[in-house]
Amino acid sequence: MGYMRAEEILPIEIIELIQQYVDGETIYIPRKPSNRQAWGSGTQTRQELSRRDRQIYEEYRAGSSCSELADKYCLSQKSIQRILRIQRHS
Repeated sequence: MGYMRAEEILPIEIIELIQQYVDGETIYIPRKPSNRQAWGSGTQTRQELSRRDRQIYEEYRAGSSCSELADKYCLSQKSIQRILRIQRHS
């Protein structure tokens, strides 16, 4: 996400209207709902986490303990238990 200079893209009337609410501050203008993307759709993060979670489940089934998996993947034991619960039901 890059910054754009308001005076380069907005009419002065709109800038003056916005300045009534925020003057000289940085604001975030969200996307229209029709243009929003699901979390992780712009990167491979969702797929990488899914692969990691399947790997954790397979290692657990092969005999690794929650504690060992938590240490290996730098996660809390609660997170490992949550991953195992979700993987067990999928």
